[in-house]
Amino acid sequence: MNLRRLECFIAVAETGSVRAAARRLHVTPPSLSQQLRVLEDEIGGPLLERLPRGMRLTAAGRALLPEARAAVLAAQSSARSARAALDLESAQLEIATVFSLAVGLLPQAIQRLRRQHPGISIRLFEYRHREALMEAVTSGVADVGVGPLPRDDDGVSAVLLGYESFVAVVGRDHPAYGGPGIGVDALAGDEWVLFPPGHGLGDLVHSICDRAGVVPREAVYTGQADAAVRLAATGLGVAIVPANIVPSSLSRHALPLRPPVHRPLAVFTRGTWSPQAEAFRDALRADDWPALPRDAVIED
Repeated sequence: MNLRRLECFIAVAETGSVRAAARRLHVTPPSLSQQLRVLEDEIGGPLLERLPRGMRLTAAGRALLPEARAAVLAAQSSARSARAALDLESAQLEIATVFSLAVGLLPQAIQRLRRQHPGISIRLFEYRHREALMEAVTSGVADVGVGPLPRDDDGVSAVLLGYESFVAVVGRDHPAYGGPGIGVDALAGDEWVLFPPGHGLGDLVHSICDRAGVVPREAVYTGQADAAVRLAATGLGVAIVPANIVPSSLSRHALPLRPPVHRPLAVFTRGTWSPQAEAFRDALRADDWPALPRDAVIED
């Protein structure tokens, strides 16, 4: 039972005439009559009683009419909603990301997107780990994801944005405060502000420390990247965080790592890029992504 046949049936029921209904629908009367016959065959009986002057609904036709109207209206509403989703000026974009990027990278990109397309509304989902982020995109919770570069078997369409760098954050009384940089091995004797197990940044920090042969001694655990920056800046312990989440007011507390540590970041979607997802991708790529140093250590 297709919608066109229901539209033909509704038009005849409302006009009482095949000829008038055909004019309304811009089809020929024989074509409309054929659609009605097929519909009646599908139903298993007559829907309209042919009279010398006009047509009248049968009992089956009277039962079908309100349901047919509801089906056609629902289809029209669905089409309007789909068209609205493709309209950059009235669409909603659902973005999944990890906590640190929600603090550091996304605000400017979202501001840039909204400046170009004020009608877009944004819904942001934040996750502690890349696996949860990927699940949100592949399961349809979010339209687009921003985070560590997906692996080949993640099943998404990804665009590399660039590389984020990592810094050590120290307190004002730390010997390295305000310096040009520091090796992770130089932090072996410090207490640390760390991220809890299962946190994506926690895995990365431990990987960096393992490479340097450092076993960090925890002073504070926090699940919030921006809190780690502020806790470390007070001198409670050192922390390793993405450079883009350190506010300018605390820039002297942030020391580039030696050798530099970078992580590739990407924007990705589970299928075809929608117009709003493409606009967001372009807003992200418009950021001033720094060049990757020759001696950079790449963390996955």
